[in-house]
Amino acid sequence: MFRLLITLAGLLGGAGALADVTRYPLPNNSTFPIAQAVEASAGTTLVFHSGTVPAPANPEAEQYSREFWGDTEIQARSVFARMKASLEKLNLSFGDAVKMTVFLVGVPELDGRLDFDGFMRAYREHFGTEAQPNLPARSAVQVAGLVAPGMLVEVEAVFARP
Repeated sequence: MFRLLITLAGLLGGAGALADVTRYPLPNNSTFPIAQAVEASAGTTLVFHSGTVPAPANPEAEQYSREFWGDTEIQARSVFARMKASLEKLNLSFGDAVKMTVFLVGVPELDGRLDFDGFMRAYREHFGTEAQPNLPARSAVQVAGLVAPGMLVEVEAVFARP
């Protein structure tokens, strides 16, 4: 019955077909916007999207500076905007995401810890919304650095083609 309800919710919600994907919510009625697990049935096409990094927030600023890239929230918004553009070319959407890995670099103002709250503000604009309720299984890890100095966010994901 649960699988039927999830499937019907996805079909009626219009945010990516769920006929071949089952999403399992976190336990204890958690409202945190990730799935505990996501199951893709045999025959579902999986698309492995490479990591996406931010575009410069202010290309006129000193290269690789905080002003050049922006803070974690600004960089995460850029990453999701760039990923959305790529997904549109692939005829996919964030509603088709089944697995996501987030790489975050620590920031000085948090004593070298990652700015998880800043990332989540941008993430919640695309996942767990009324318009796009489909949640991926997700991991977020702190890394020492990314491909360019000053980059704080990279996201890679797996999508299930409806």
